[in-house]
Amino acid sequence: MMEPVKKYVNIPFLLGVLALSILLALSLGAYRMPLDQMWSSLFDASRGNTHFLMLNIRLPRIILAGAVGAGLAISGTAVQGLFRNPLADQSLIGVSSGAMLFAVLSIVFMGTALSELTQFLKQASVAIFAFGGGLITTFLVYQLSKKNGKTNVMTMLLAGIAITAFAGAITGIFIYLSNDQQLRDITFWSLGSFSGANWVQVLIVLPIVGGGSLVLFTFAKALNGILLGEGEAQYLGIRVERVKTIIIFLTALIVGVCISISGLIGFVGLIIPHFLRLIKGSDYRYLLRSAPLLGAIFLIIADTLARTIIAPAELPIGILTAMVGAPFFLWLLLRSKKHHFSI
Repeated sequence: MMEPVKKYVNIPFLLGVLALSILLALSLGAYRMPLDQMWSSLFDASRGNTHFLMLNIRLPRIILAGAVGAGLAISGTAVQGLFRNPLADQSLIGVSSGAMLFAVLSIVFMGTALSELTQFLKQASVAIFAFGGGLITTFLVYQLSKKNGKTNVMTMLLAGIAITAFAGAITGIFIYLSNDQQLRDITFWSLGSFSGANWVQVLIVLPIVGGGSLVLFTFAKALNGILLGEGEAQYLGIRVERVKTIIIFLTALIVGVCISISGLIGFVGLIIPHFLRLIKGSDYRYLLRSAPLLGAIFLIIADTLARTIIAPAELPIGILTAMVGAPFFLWLLLRSKKHHFSI
């Protein structure tokens, strides 16, 4: 069943699908734009409202969704390779729980002590707090897992679980203390959305995701070596500790900036590497190049559905990714039982 898919799913194919998904996303929405009018509306300022819609609302939203999808997908791929566990994702190093905790702190604190702030400053503070919280908790998990200058992956896993649970408990306390408006803001942020996308956010996210991805590409051979075991990787000349440190830092940086802008969006870092691994195997020279492309395609399509299914209203994108991700893992579980192999 996978052989026809395996034959055609390559980098040029994914680039073509990405271009097609961008065109469809530009055309579809609460206000549908025919393809033959799309380019003139995008580049001709005399088109007025349609030009503003295409250039300043729809296009930055599509680019931001693609950048976040690419960042979450390549980060999930790198973390799975580092932990040698296909069920690993960014939450294992604490970045998601830390971002959530500090975002909730910002929403509750800014809503009480600094209630006179404008809506823009409140949103900016949530993004800054979430980004900083993700980095802080990741750094804490990393330090807890170090011993004698070396990082123990299993200790990092356990530390990540503990920090995530503790951050979740503190988050729960502040949610309990929040008022109705703050609770709505917390819920909306935790479900993820690109509704407020703008060019400033694109210029923040795109260089970090792009630059971080380029660096992660260089660790493909190292991750292939780590699949054999850390001892074997060191025998092959791979500086395992250096690889761990850089991948953890880059993952925290990429995921932190992505979710600080978009809110929490689950399953992207899990299902994209899994799908590619089922098709092409576990060669990280391919996975690290294709994961960002497929992640971008996935979130652009998901965001397009989110703003068209119940237009003119829109669904939080985290709901759609969960609706796809959860059945995918159930299918994967049933498949693994049927064929008697481990996922």
